[in-house]
This record gives sequence, C-alpha cells and structure tokens, in this order.
Amino acid sequence: MFEDMMGMMGKLKETQQKIEEAKAHLNHVLVDEIAADGSVKVTITANREIKSIQINEALLEDKEALEDYLIITLNKAIAKATEINELELANVAKQGLPFNF
Repeated sequence: MFEDMMGMMGKLKETQQKIEEAKAHLNHVLVDEIAADGSVKVTITANREIKSIQINEALLEDKEALEDYLIITLNKAIAKATEINELELANVAKQGLPFNF
C-alpha cells in the first residue's frame, strides 16, 4: 500500500510538472481576433496576455465606437484563449490521473 501511495505521489508530481510546462507553452500560443469590419485586431496569448492591438486610423475619430470595438474584440479573444487554455490544461491533467472517470 505504501508503494502505491508513493507511486501516486510520483505521478502527481509528474502531472504538476507537465501542467507547468503546458502553461509555459500557452504563453507562445497566439490568438487573433478581428472586429467584423476589420477596424480592430487584437492578439493575445492562450494565457490571456495581450500582445498587440491594431486600430484602423478612421476609428480614432469616434471614441465611443473605438471603445465598443475594443470591448467586443477583446472579450472574443479572451473567450477563445480561455477555451484553448482550459482544453490544454484539462488534457494534461487527465493524462496524469491514475484512473479514468
């Protein structure tokens, strides 16, 4: 029984290491989101860190529209990045489980 417990602890440490590696990898997975009319483009990592925002110059003259486009585009990018992040980490965690659910 002690050996089983030690084996599970080893597996847990291995899984934790793989999760940390997956998190580091997700820093390099880029997610692009572009507003429907192309006036705003946002690039973020799968860990939800904003890397760049590109704005069409014509949109700079309309503060309210710019704010709306940024909010919508950022929220869509964050949703996509969150989905990628959760799937990746869930797959790593599932591989490390000692039994199937």
